[in-house]
Amino acid sequence: TTSVCGHPQADEATEQAIIRRCRFEVGAEITDITPIAPEFRYREADPSGIVENEICPVYAARVTNTLAINDDEVMEYQWVELDALFRALDATPWAFSPWMVQEANTAREKLSAFAAQ
Repeated sequence: TTSVCGHPQADEATEQAIIRRCRFEVGAEITDITPIAPEFRYREADPSGIVENEICPVYAARVTNTLAINDDEVMEYQWVELDALFRALDATPWAFSPWMVQEANTAREKLSAFAAQ
């Protein structure tokens, strides 16, 4: 339950890193990059014992093209409406990574406002 993850390269601005990773992972051209939870960080363990301890700023953007998924990066994907995602997270949080649940709950209000624009 991760999408467009990576690290900025040396001397690369955050916005440029976001554009680069969107293109590389899912072939997305994006506009309107907006910080949603730029200071987000977490430490969580999933049921198998994998521990994530991350600084993980959350941004939103608008996709302007049809996705071209990079099979070397993405095992499976599903495009869903934001409200449907929130309902699924509320109903079955165990079906998602613990960090996605925490991230979505932290960013829910701002993500909803962004989507409504």
